[in-house]
Amino acid sequence: MGKAHGVVTPYEGTGRRDWDETAGIDAPLRLHRTTVPPEWVDYNGHMSESCYLLAFGDNADAFFRYLGIDETYRDEGHSLYTVETHLHNLREASEGEPLELSLQLLDHDAKRLHLFHEMRHGGDQRLLATAEQLLVHVDTQASRSAPLPPEIAGHVAAVARRHAALPVPDVVGRPMGIRH
Repeated sequence: MGKAHGVVTPYEGTGRRDWDETAGIDAPLRLHRTTVPPEWVDYNGHMSESCYLLAFGDNADAFFRYLGIDETYRDEGHSLYTVETHLHNLREASEGEPLELSLQLLDHDAKRLHLFHEMRHGGDQRLLATAEQLLVHVDTQASRSAPLPPEIAGHVAAVARRHAALPVPDVVGRPMGIRH
């Protein structure tokens, strides 16, 4: 199942979660935890900037599986592609430190998801980094964007209803620049 590739998420090959209409939906979702491995540490002795994005990508993959998107879904010719990401690196993380990630669905439409991630230190809960992402659903066989199928769209809508009560974080939509 699935094509061979170089970057593998920790969830690759684990399938998807079965959607339970009666289960509560956490706000925000807390689906991914990890520890900073040695290969994520750079020459400054801290987690490399690219690995923050890698950890947020793993968090997104956990969310996709929560919605019902896995290798089988992708083999059938559909996927979610990231079209924009804004990272805010706030504090360093070092080798062996525990990371806890959360995810908030900010908005969605038929083809797009707007997500917000937080990465916290698993011990003292210090906020280490945030990521804001815009994703588009793609028909990979036609090489174009496509609406989410009704089942997945229903799962997204259920998460959106639950997350609607959450405040929008201050950094969302903030432009990058030097303030004078």
